[in-house]
Amino acid sequence: MTAGKQAADIAKLPDAMTHALRSLLGEERFLTDAESLAHYGRDWTRFVAPAPSGVLLPISISEIQTIVSLARQYQVKLVPSGGRTGLSGGAMAAKGELVLSLERMRKILQVDKAGRSLTCEGGAITGEIHRAAAEHGLMYPVDFASSGSSQIGGNIATNAGGIQVIRYGMTRNWVTGLKVVTGTGELLELNQGLVKNNTGLDLRHLFIGSEGILGVIVEATLGLTDPPKNPRVMVLGVPSMASLMHVLTGCQAQLSLLAFEFFSDLALQKVTTGQGIQPPFKDRYPFYALVEFESASAEAETQAEQLVEGCMTQGWVRDAVLSQSESQRRSLWRLREDISETIAQWTPYKNDISTTVQKTPALLSEVDALVARHYADLEVVWYGHIGDGNLHLNILKPDTVSVEEFQARCKSVSHHVFRVVQELGGSISAEHGVGLLKKDFLHFSRDPAEITLMRGIKAQFDPDGIFNPGKVFNA
Repeated sequence: MTAGKQAADIAKLPDAMTHALRSLLGEERFLTDAESLAHYGRDWTRFVAPAPSGVLLPISISEIQTIVSLARQYQVKLVPSGGRTGLSGGAMAAKGELVLSLERMRKILQVDKAGRSLTCEGGAITGEIHRAAAEHGLMYPVDFASSGSSQIGGNIATNAGGIQVIRYGMTRNWVTGLKVVTGTGELLELNQGLVKNNTGLDLRHLFIGSEGILGVIVEATLGLTDPPKNPRVMVLGVPSMASLMHVLTGCQAQLSLLAFEFFSDLALQKVTTGQGIQPPFKDRYPFYALVEFESASAEAETQAEQLVEGCMTQGWVRDAVLSQSESQRRSLWRLREDISETIAQWTPYKNDISTTVQKTPALLSEVDALVARHYADLEVVWYGHIGDGNLHLNILKPDTVSVEEFQARCKSVSHHVFRVVQELGGSISAEHGVGLLKKDFLHFSRDPAEITLMRGIKAQFDPDGIFNPGKVFNA
């Protein structure tokens, strides 16, 4: 960002508001330097240039309420910001908004072992939540590759899924209480961590998956569970998507599944080359399945081995490797979890789509045919959470094509992709939300009546349109 551009955006803030914010936060927590604006103004999306007017780093709920009050008074927009690991532009500040970062509000407030819950501030890092639960012999089961930097408020705002949805479900399943500051500056305490509470509408669930358009999540109470016993990982070389589904059916019937992931051969090649990881097999296969299961007894491991042997006899699996240690388990997981980070250098155009599990082969087949027609000259990386029907389609940008030209080309093809998704009763965004990048396509997953109701709900919580403008749906 140029100095002139920075100065122009900062000038959008009324002097009185600038003075009030500096009095509230000081110089060290109200940032306006070019480096901070560029850093905090974007998420993992690279198709929109960040252009915030400033970055706010509150340390308390009362400070956030004051910030919202000032934003309403001076009609300045706010973009809630967590770890900024999203892939739909939901945390982008591109039009002079103020970034409201919860980076300084990351405390673990309480772990209740008897109640199997954990309470934390909205900026708590997901990986730190995992560690705090583990210290008490428990587990917060929502996990994904970006857990080392993502924040729980952002996870909740996008209803994050991750690698163990097949066993534990989405973030929504584990949020027992929320504190939120709405667009009016009001603090709401929703459900208070209760397991049972049948007293009317549960507003907590409006904020889970809301993408920051209703307000900001400042505190969360999360359910915890027992960690799995002796998790083991298998990586399987698979000749076709149909074979992959046969393997999934067998695993569901015979194993205590924790995860069932897949990735294409190109995805594996990118990771092993880019990260310097040893490939799992000497030969290459069209697809690979990564299966994690609980191996609580010798019988469970024997059953897994017999399952793989049976799949190989049927021709559904061509080769297999089973982790023999915790370090090997983690190494095998890198084959799947390092994909997104590895391909980031190609500025991929990502489509995060889903349908029901039984329709997943049809979705991949039809979309792959579209991709072959429209992107014959481009590299296409497939991976995803096949056990819950979620596919990640990544088109890699060639070095010779500009970002603008590449995005326009991919966006035009997305209409065809999303029509297939619609015909199969699926979702145009399974995990990363709608944000900026998919709002023009929302009608493929939601009908007009639903979108009208969404607008009405936003107006109730955020009557002045302060929070995350231009995200999820068009005005």
